[in-house]
Amino acid sequence: MGADQSPGVRPAAEHGQPHGDAPLSPTPTWWIYRGTGRPLHDVRLSDVLPPPPPWRTFTGEPVQPPPPDEPEESDRRLGRLAGGPSRHADPEEADAVNAAIYLRRPLLVTGRPGVGKSSLAYRISRELKLGRVLRWPISSRSTRRSGLYDYDAIGRAQDAAVNRHRGEDEPTIGEYIQLGPLGTALLPFELPRVLLIDELDKGDGDLPNDLLDVLEDGEYSIPELVRVRGRWPEVRVHTADGDATAEVERGLVRCRAFPVVIITSNGEREFPPAFLRRCIRFELRPPTEEQLVDMVTAHLAEAADAQTEELLGRFVALRRTRPEIAADQLLNAVFLATSGAYRAGDPGERLLDLLWKRLSQSAVPE
Repeated sequence: MGADQSPGVRPAAEHGQPHGDAPLSPTPTWWIYRGTGRPLHDVRLSDVLPPPPPWRTFTGEPVQPPPPDEPEESDRRLGRLAGGPSRHADPEEADAVNAAIYLRRPLLVTGRPGVGKSSLAYRISRELKLGRVLRWPISSRSTRRSGLYDYDAIGRAQDAAVNRHRGEDEPTIGEYIQLGPLGTALLPFELPRVLLIDELDKGDGDLPNDLLDVLEDGEYSIPELVRVRGRWPEVRVHTADGDATAEVERGLVRCRAFPVVIITSNGEREFPPAFLRRCIRFELRPPTEEQLVDMVTAHLAEAADAQTEELLGRFVALRRTRPEIAADQLLNAVFLATSGAYRAGDPGERLLDLLWKRLSQSAVPE
C-alpha cells in the first residue's frame, strides 16, 4: 500500500468532495476556503476576496508589509503537505469559515477537547496563504490589554536614568511597547491576518464583553502613545511577529483588512448574548474515520500498514462508547507502533491502556 492511499479508505476525491456511489456535490462557487488543507494554487486571495459589507469596512494606514510565513508550525499542527491526499472537507465547516471571511466577523468554534478546534486556524492560514498564525492562549489572567499590547514602564524609567547619567538622549518610547497577538492582528495589513484566540472560556467572565469594542470597531488606542503624540506623532513599536516592528501614528491602531479571528471554546462557560451575536458560531464535531486517516497520513505518511489499520479500527470502535477520546491519542499510538514500541498483544495492550486513558476523571468505568 503506497503513501497516497491510506488504510481502509479510497483515495481522496479532488477538492475534498465525498466518496462512494453517491453523486459528487459540486463545490459551492462562493467558497474561498475549501477545507482541504491545500494552499490555493494559481489564485491570489486579493483577486477572489470580495469587498466587505459597508458596516465592516476599515481603512487603516500605513499599510504593513506582508507577515512572515511559518510553515514549520503549520506542519507541526497539520502534518506535511507532500505526498498525502487532500483532507476530507467538512461542508459545514467550510460554510462557517467562508461566512466569517465574507462578513468580517469572528468565528466562535465550540466542541469537545481534542477535536481540532485550534488546528482550524492553521488550516485556514495554510490554505489561503495568510502567513503566520497569531495565537493568543487565554488563561484566568488574560485581559484585553494583554492581548493588545504591553508597556514596560519600569524598564524605560531605568534606561532613562542610565542615559541621563551618561548624558545620552532619552530612549524612544516605542522601544518599550510590545504589541500582543490581538494588537498585531489589527495592524493595517493588506490581507487579513489569522488570529487564534484559544480557549476563551478559560478567561475571566468579563473578557468577552471587554473585547466587544475592539472586535466591532477594528481599532484600539495606546494611551501611552496618545499622551506623547504631540512630541512623537509616529512611533515604531515591536509586534508579535518575532523581530518585526510597525509604525503607529498618533497612538491609534486601525485595521485595514479585518483579521480572520478564530475563537475556540470547550463549552465550559456561557458567553453573553451581545458577544454571541457578533460572532459566527460553529460546533466542530469529532473527525470522521476518513478525516482520521487523513490526519494519520499527513503526520505519519510511512505509517500506512496493517497495524495502523488495526489501531484505527480499534480507536473508531472505542470512540462509540468513549466519545471524549481525542484524535491526538490515536496519533500517539500509531507513532509508537511505527517506531517499534507497540506490538499487538501484551505488553502492547498495556501501552494502549496507558495512551487511551479517559480524559474525564469523573467518567464511569466501563
